[in-house]
Order: sequence, then C-alpha cells, then structure tokens
Amino acid sequence: MKFILTILSVLSFTFLASAAEVDTAASSFKWTGKKVTGQHYGTLPVKMASVKEDKGKIVGGEIVLDITKMTVDDLSGDYEKKFLTHMKSGDFFDVEKWPTAKLVIEKVQGNQASGKLTIKDKTNPIKFKYSKKGDVYSGTLKFDRTKFGMIYGSGDFVKGLGDKMIYNDVTLDFKVKIKK
Repeated sequence: MKFILTILSVLSFTFLASAAEVDTAASSFKWTGKKVTGQHYGTLPVKMASVKEDKGKIVGGEIVLDITKMTVDDLSGDYEKKFLTHMKSGDFFDVEKWPTAKLVIEKVQGNQASGKLTIKDKTNPIKFKYSKKGDVYSGTLKFDRTKFGMIYGSGDFVKGLGDKMIYNDVTLDFKVKIKK
C-alpha cells in the first residue's frame, strides 16, 4: 500500500509541476574566485536549462554550464589568454574531458534550494538561497573547488604558497530568466 501511495504522489507532483522554458541567452552565471592578493571574475554561459514550476514557484530543474566558453572579465590580452588556458587545463576544469558543469535542483523550501552540483564527473550536494522577481530567479551559491578535484594553489593541499595561495570557495551569482 505504501508503494502505491508513493507512486501516486510522484505522479500527481509530475502532473502539477510544469516545465518552464529558460531563456539561456538572457540567463547568466557570474563566477568569482579569490586569492591572497585579490580576485578574478567572469562568466559561465548557460548551455541548456530546464526548470519545473508549480504555481509560479520553482520546484526543480537542471542547468548545464558551458565551461569551454568561460570568460574572465578582469583581465585582457595575454594575461586573459594565459588565465583561461590554465583554468581549462587539468589543474582546474580539464575541459577536454569535462566541458560542462551541471546543477540539479532537487528540493525547494521557501527561498532555499538544494540539489547537486557536478563538475569534472564529481557530484556534491549544494544548498543556496534565491529570490524571484518577475520572470527571473536570482541568487548566489558557493562551492568548494577542492571537492571537485581542483586542488591547485589550495593552502589545504600545498604548504608554503604565501601570496600565491588561491582560496577554495568559488562564488556563483546567477540569474535564470524564464521565457513568457
């Protein structure tokens, strides 16, 4: 009997929630990484996304970010090229093997979402707060890059880095626009 009730509740949720089309061109994920001597920031384009809404509120979804098209907005010229080449190398995202990252939203309570973030074929739980204004969901999430195998420059793994140390937390400020 419990099994039948579970199946019925899942089916009713599926029919109540509707897929909302995401405007990937108008959606953005802006990253910030910090080091002892400052920070770098840029964007990660949304490759594809699907969001489920129920009564105008998000109840789930999946967002895929295109790491191959990552930008760094505080550098230019040779410094920009060198930085992006390093970020896309095996020391960080290793885009030849893993060109995308994926955020799956599994549960929403009030203005807090939880789910899973997958980078470099490693998946970790994540929680973040968000808000909705009109047809745009926005918020900030943070993740520890070392949990995804990106230990380069981390003071937790390499001692004596001094002012070359890179902090583990990466911040993603996001805006996800729903098409009307």
